[in-house]
Amino acid sequence: MEIWPDGSVFIGEFKYGKKNGRGKFKWKDGSEYEGELYNNNIEGMGKYIWNDNRQFNGYWKNNKMEGEGVFIWQDGRKYQGGYKDDKKHGLGIFEWSDGRKYCGQWYNGLQHGEGEFFHPVQNGWKKGLWNAGKLEKLEDKD
Repeated sequence: MEIWPDGSVFIGEFKYGKKNGRGKFKWKDGSEYEGELYNNNIEGMGKYIWNDNRQFNGYWKNNKMEGEGVFIWQDGRKYQGGYKDDKKHGLGIFEWSDGRKYCGQWYNGLQHGEGEFFHPVQNGWKKGLWNAGKLEKLEDKD
């Protein structure tokens, strides 16, 4: 166990004096992490819950979201898919709390490339092309 001067706590495994293996952090601000660590970093599979109840459950590398995971916001939004350097990247599905959905490519945290968009009022999926988060083309799905 490790207790920091601000009251933050780490309980978990150590190897050669560094946090390695599984562990749990609880920071003074109420944020928590439970999962794998390597060489004093959050790395591997784990779940992080911020003090405002946002949460990410997935893969980490060098204290950043990296690889597949699920991010849930307090207002009901949800993203499931790839991450790179803490940003949505690769294939992913973003769901809004009002029922809208985007399934497609992401780059540097933004919709980028081909994707499909669903709007519950418009009753159906549409194919689209996005560039750096901006919709360039939208058409009915075949």
